[in-house]
Amino acid sequence: MDNALLYSKLATLPESMKSEVLDFIDFLINKEKKNKIDSDRPRPKFGSGKGTFKMNTDFDEPLADFRDYMN
Repeated sequence: MDNALLYSKLATLPESMKSEVLDFIDFLINKEKKNKIDSDRPRPKFGSGKGTFKMNTDFDEPLADFRDYMN
């Protein structure tokens, strides 16, 4: 896109709308920075946590603390 075209259209706007355009430009810049940071971060692979914790075999059994409420 041609910068001269952007500038000529921006020059026709009233001051109040120019400040909105400036805010939107700042928003887009911050969004791009965030996307770059997120894409640089390594993503965990599915199943990479396998074997890091173990569940008891009686995990699904009712707790003794709640026997009074289970009738």
